Parts: sequence; C-alpha cells; structure tokens
Amino acid sequence: MGLTVCTAFAQSAMEKLERLEQQARDIIGQMTLEEKFSQLMNETPGIARLGIEPYDWWNEGLHGVGRAGRATVFPEPIGLGATFDPALMQQIGDAIATEARAKYAIARRNSNYARYTGLTFWSPNVNIFRDPRWGRGMETWGEDPLLTGTMGSAFVRGMQGDDPVYLKVAACGKHFAVHSGPEMTRHTANVEPSERDLWETYLPAFRMLVEDAKVEIIMGAYNRVYSESASGSKFLLTDVLRNKWGFKGHIVSDCGAVTDIWKGHHIAKTEAEACAVAIKAGLNVECGSSFKALREALDQQLLSEADIDQALMPLMMTRLKLGILQPDADCPYNHFDESEICSEKNIALARQAATESMVLLKNANGALPIDKNIHELFITGAGAADAFWLMGNYFGISDRYCTYLQGIVSKVSNGTAVNFRPGVLESMPTRNKMNWAVSEAAGTEKTIVVMGNNGNMEGEEGEAIDSERGDRDGIAIPESQMQFLRDICKRKKQGVIVVLTGGSPVDVREVCQLADAVVMAWYPGQEGGYALGDLLFGDANFSGRLPVTFPADGDLLPPFEDYSMHGRTYKYMSDNIYFPFGYGLSYGRVDYGEATVSGNKKRGVTVTVKLQNPSQWDVTEAVQVYVSAPGAGTSAPLQQLAAFRRVPLAAGGSADITFDIPVSGLMTVQEDGSSKLVGGNYTFTIGGAAPSGRNSELGISQAVCSIRLR
Repeated sequence: MGLTVCTAFAQSAMEKLERLEQQARDIIGQMTLEEKFSQLMNETPGIARLGIEPYDWWNEGLHGVGRAGRATVFPEPIGLGATFDPALMQQIGDAIATEARAKYAIARRNSNYARYTGLTFWSPNVNIFRDPRWGRGMETWGEDPLLTGTMGSAFVRGMQGDDPVYLKVAACGKHFAVHSGPEMTRHTANVEPSERDLWETYLPAFRMLVEDAKVEIIMGAYNRVYSESASGSKFLLTDVLRNKWGFKGHIVSDCGAVTDIWKGHHIAKTEAEACAVAIKAGLNVECGSSFKALREALDQQLLSEADIDQALMPLMMTRLKLGILQPDADCPYNHFDESEICSEKNIALARQAATESMVLLKNANGALPIDKNIHELFITGAGAADAFWLMGNYFGISDRYCTYLQGIVSKVSNGTAVNFRPGVLESMPTRNKMNWAVSEAAGTEKTIVVMGNNGNMEGEEGEAIDSERGDRDGIAIPESQMQFLRDICKRKKQGVIVVLTGGSPVDVREVCQLADAVVMAWYPGQEGGYALGDLLFGDANFSGRLPVTFPADGDLLPPFEDYSMHGRTYKYMSDNIYFPFGYGLSYGRVDYGEATVSGNKKRGVTVTVKLQNPSQWDVTEAVQVYVSAPGAGTSAPLQQLAAFRRVPLAAGGSADITFDIPVSGLMTVQEDGSSKLVGGNYTFTIGGAAPSGRNSELGISQAVCSIRLR
C-alpha cells in the first residue's frame, strides 16, 4: 500500500512538472524577441499582456535574508561551518526561506519589485577557503570539501523545501568554479589548477549541491578557468554541470562577469561577441548589462532565436516552480504571515547557532567559566560594544542586536562592579598616551578584551575599506590592537580573556602567550552577545570546532595567487600549523578509546570508536574520522575528512559510535582527475581534530585503526 501511494505520488509530481514545462514553452512562444531579451537580464520588466510582473533575480540570503530590511541575522557561514551541524543548517535554511516568503508577499502587495525582494537567493557560497588571506573566506563553510558540501547541501534543502514540484525559495551554489581570491585580480585572472586539485578540491561541494540537494541555481565566477571565463565556460557550464552532473536549474553570471569576457579577459572583441560566448556556453541570465547587446549578436548571426529560447527555458521553469511567474494556487508556499519575520523561534535558532559556532582555543589558570558573582569585571576592546562586529558581510538588518558587552553584562550578578572602555580603535594606534583602559584592566579580577577583524578589514572587492580590495596582505591582527593587549598584559599577569572576532584565521601565537583564555567568536549575528555570555559564564558549553586551519606564521604561506593546493589546508599542510582543522576545547574533555574498522572494497568500511567523558560537564563532541589512503603525502593527501558527527555525552558518560563510510569516501583522485580505490593499507584516525604534529602538544585525544583493502 505504501509503495503504491509513493509511486502514485511520484507520477503526480512528474505530471505536474511536465505541465509546467509545457506552460513555460507556451509562454516563451508568446513573447516577442525583445521581450525574450529582457527576461535574460537580472532586472526584468513585466509583460502585462502575459500576466508577468517585473522581477529582479538578485537576492541575498547568506546567513539570513540580506539587504532587505528587517530579518533574523544568523552567524556568518564560516561560524556556521564551525558548528559541524548539518541538521542546524537545514533549520536555518528553512527559517530564512520562511522569512523570505513573508517579505516577498508584503513587497508584492506594495507593488515593490526592487532588487532584494525576490525569491531567487544567490546563496550559499561553497567555494573552498584555500587561503586565509581571502577576504570572502568568511562566506564559506571552510577549507574541506566534505564539510562544505554537507553543510551547503543541508542549507539548500532547508531553503528550497521538500515539495516534489515547488520551491520554497531557489538557492544558488556559487562561485562556479575555482574562485577563492585574490579579489584584486578576479576580473582578469586565468586559473589553471591541476586535474587532481580541480576534481578533489574545487568541484566536489558543487557536485553535492547539484546531485544530492538539487540546487536550483548555479552562479559562475569572474575568473577564467583553463582560459575560458567561468561565467562563459562550455567545459564548466555544459560539459560538467549539465552533462556530467545532470543539473536541471538555471545558471547566472556573477555581476559584471559577461562584461569581463570582453573587457577583462579579452576572450571576445565586442559586447555582442561576449553575449554569444556566454549563451553558447550555457549561461541563462546575466547579472549586469551586457545582454543589452543580444539584439546585435542576433543581427550578426552569432546567436539564433533558438539559442535564446533554450536559455529562457530554465528561467521560466524556476519562476513556475516558485509559483510566481503567473498566479498558481497549487504552490504550497504562498501563505506565510508577517509574524514569521524575526519570530521568537528564529531568534532562538540564531542564538543556538551562535552558541554552537564559537570555538574555545585556550583555557588556562581557571580563567573560564567566569563566576557570575565575580566582584569586578572590566570589558574593553574596539569590538566590544559595536554591533557591526557581529555582522560579517551580506548581512540583513535586525531590530535586535546583542553586542558582546551587552551579553556579558546580562550574565553577571547585580552586585558585580562592571566597567567598559573601548581602549583602542579597530586599526589605528591610540594617540593619547594616558590610556585609562590599561590601568582599569590591570586593576580588576578579570578583563575581557574583544579584538580582531570586522567587515572594514576583510570582505568582497570594494566592500572592505583596506588597500587589498577586501583581502588581507597577511594574517596578523592589527598592530594597534596587539599593542593594546601587550600594554594590558604587562601590568596584568593573569585573568585576561581574549575574544577574537573575524571571518578568517589569524596569527594567534602571541595572543595565546599573553591571555589565559582565547575564544574565536567569528561574526556570530544578532544573538552573538547573548551566546558569548552563555559560554563565558558556563550556562552553555563550547562545542564549536575550527573549519579552517590556523597557520602559525602567515609569511610561510604559499603565494596567494597560486591555486595549487600544495601546502594548503589540513590535507596538504605538514607544518606551520598552530591550531589544526577541527580543533576546539570545551569545559569537559572526551577521551577516545579503542577503534576498529571492518569492510571491503565493494561495500566500504565501518569504523567504530569508544568515547568516554570523564569530566563533570555535559559535552557535545564533534567526532571526526580522517582516512589516509595508500600513497598518502605523495599520490594522495596526507589525510582527508571521511565522516563527522556531533555526539552529546553526559558527564561521566560513554558511548560507542559507528560510522559507515562508503566506497566513494575512500577513493583518491588521480593526476588525470579520475577517482580510484587504490589497493593497500587504509589508516583511520578518529579524534577531535585533523591529524597534525601539533596534536600531542595540544592534548588532542584520538584513536587509530587500519585495514588492508585488496
């Protein structure tokens, strides 16, 4: 009975999709040529005689509905990556889509068709954070393809909903492909990664979004890949995306990328030729203005009307699946109320996400948790009382923000003496030599210093106000802030707690020498202050883990413009590691006991490990399984993440945890880009961070087992 119902349900969905496809063809058939051109640009006019309203394809939802007024602001994705929590990502994606639908309905009632009011969201960013200097690394889930693809897929499922026909909103995987800085050269650079790096590092997360999550949109990148513009690449957009992976949705250019085809990359001589290159490669909609030359491209017989119709079809289907091209009462997502926006449920979810995202890097001398009845507490630092330091980039705007200062003060006893001074500007030295903040910091029981980076120091090209167009020229914390910390610690030898903000790894060697406790808070969104307060005072336990390696010395990094993965990320870094990928402390500890592995080359392997929590704290451990395949370090990565799971363990508790790793998770990418299950010895390391030479020094527990696959 169940199978019969399921089969009938699938047939019904297929029939509905077929009807939508016929409807799309009928609508395209009724358009004039000029109307067809107009619908291929992100800002499309309405066609009243066909019942089509104006629509702008450009909206943002990276960590909440962005740039569109009031919305819940979740942590920046790099912080979400630190949660290692795909289920949470799906909940956040669903919450964003719910608020988006409610806001869309209001905008349409007000006849507002402006940018950032639509239902096509150009998120998530699943590029690999290969270099800590990249200003947009904060938009990603980190440096590992499996973590990125898993988190990104969960986010997409939440955004797009679970209806077999209709979309709650349309999500977008970007930037396809091989883009992760530098921002300064992105409009002219040609990137030629090895076949191994392309298929092992740069493409897997996109493939997971397409094949597993059925993402509706893919955005091309600015740069060239193998001499083709990524937004006009037949290899990427047609051969890989549509033919190899079976992508059914639509493809949008990054904004201005079609113009780059002729002005930046000089692939085409004219704007009309650039239009033809893009359309022929498989692009469907341009963010920009170069498609105004489509008429010229047809006049010069560079394109045909059939090419235009083919490009239009996926666009019409996306709007029909959203139920917004023409009125569609069958769409189940038409009726979300305004009360859903910034609801108490979403606020609680944002707080949970911020709490799970923060990473405890150091905790010595009983610095944390802080006793709420502490007699004196001093809070200082450029970011302590500034809501901008919570936001990151591509942010929405909430009517409720809790700064770090507010969150800390909300926790202490009303009998505690608390004082605050910024003490230092974000990136400029203090000119007044009499800085009272230093003496006040030295004279209190504990001092909390909030420091690091913000959106003025890192971000997209033109967004940050630095000279690198959003990137950083190194990984140092601004010297003015470091000198302020030094001045404090010269007079206060114990009881200094540093809260670091930012979206990328920084050089923390000196900070960890000076401070008793160090917390990486990222850009935690509107509830960041409350989350930090919960964690610092022990009302919640730290469970965040680093989704990126923190190098020891930025001067030892490979050249930024080099896209080779050699010497990058935990997979290929054998040294220069200060905090490894996956690392993070809590108020308890988890010991890894005996591990076993069984299986074969046909079905994959099963890894089992015993966990023990000998502490008096309940903890949540992000258990990580790494595999080193035959040839590790030569013809294969040193190790690669094969599985992960958040595991709650009660104080004094234990658990046996099992991971089933399919054959695909054991394969290694060869020099020619093919994947192969190599015969030989496979070693599995199960622990609280990626294997590295620093792990024993950091006290990271891990278990090791191996199996020979013939």
